[in-house]
Amino acid sequence: MLTNPARLLLTIITLVALTSLASAQTPDTLRLTIPDAEKLFLQNNLALLAEHYNVDVNKAFVQQARYWDNPVLNTDQNIYDGKFFRHNKDYGQVYLQLTQLIKTAGKRNKQIKLAGDQVLTAQQQFGDLLRNLRFTLRTDLVTLNQQLRTLEIYDSETSSLQQLVAGMDAQLQAGNISQKDNIRIKALLFNLQSDAASLQSQVADTQKELATLLQAKGDTVYLPVIDTGMAPALPYNLTQLLDSARTNRPDYLLAQTNLQAQQHNLAYQKALAAPDLTVGVEYDRLSSYVPNLWGLTVSLPLPLLNRNKGNIKAAQYSISQASVQVQQAGRQAEAEVIASYNKLLTLQKLQQGIPTDFIGHYQQLMQNMVQSYRQRQVSLLEFIDFFDAYKDAMSHLIEQQSNLRNAAEELSFSVGAAVLTNN
Repeated sequence: MLTNPARLLLTIITLVALTSLASAQTPDTLRLTIPDAEKLFLQNNLALLAEHYNVDVNKAFVQQARYWDNPVLNTDQNIYDGKFFRHNKDYGQVYLQLTQLIKTAGKRNKQIKLAGDQVLTAQQQFGDLLRNLRFTLRTDLVTLNQQLRTLEIYDSETSSLQQLVAGMDAQLQAGNISQKDNIRIKALLFNLQSDAASLQSQVADTQKELATLLQAKGDTVYLPVIDTGMAPALPYNLTQLLDSARTNRPDYLLAQTNLQAQQHNLAYQKALAAPDLTVGVEYDRLSSYVPNLWGLTVSLPLPLLNRNKGNIKAAQYSISQASVQVQQAGRQAEAEVIASYNKLLTLQKLQQGIPTDFIGHYQQLMQNMVQSYRQRQVSLLEFIDFFDAYKDAMSHLIEQQSNLRNAAEELSFSVGAAVLTNN
């Protein structure tokens, strides 16, 4: 496995020079472990910040739902009775009324519960957004690590081929090699450089997505620091993982909260069928059978024409709908956990079959093959076959290690909580 930091850093700087022609400044290079990246992500990501404000908005709605309705003050008095605003012991009618709406059937408490459901909904939506963005961040870092390590393989092979090509024309002039061998080696170098350029374009896309997630400067180059060793054994069995998913997955909890909210809404709609009571006191001066009248006022709508039956029926249907959605969310969570669990086990089994010294031996063999071809100990066809096989094998090995790591991330994503401790 190639682990030369200087070569890897040089590859990254070269990539940025090719993909950021508009910038004449040397980009900042940021080495990131996954925990470091998550810390930056939580501090800087604007989508998370915006969603978190939604939680605060709904908490304010809970506070608003706790308030009582304001009392209402009514007044009526004379303006002109031969004179403007004449008020004395014999003239000037004054009427004052102070009323208060009293909600019946527990409507106020039911509104508070509905507002509380919206807070839970906002929190779980925030959790689901965090889960998705965190999964994207972690898998992007693993993918970028794979791409850069593969570029390192290409860089090593390109360097070896360039050394061969440098003397090929002279060897051709001396009659030591054929024109066909000369062209085949140069074509092999061109194909390798073309593959590297395509991979560099993919690296640029991954770097761009990381820059969006981390809200860093656009010219920042990220260098992942990731342990690509074998993923540790799972500390949980499948049953435990399924139970954890039902407890932790925000999308499943969101479906349950929606069902609870619809149940609370049904209770509230039934309460709305009960009329609210308005009570108050009134004072009347010089317009009744006594000079100063104090009275009690009571107002109550008669529930004869509208008993809110349509909204009650709609709320009942909404409960049935939400119940089905809970079942669907549960089945989806179960299917995703089982699929990601089996995928991880398959990749772990494949990784266990790879000898620990495979990479080192293969790299040494590659160096020997280049030397043997220079000394004409192997044919061009044997050299090209081995060269292609080496590139494919090393690329697939790096891809396998990344797939294993991403499978562990996928299992954590499907469960809704970290299930492996490696970073």
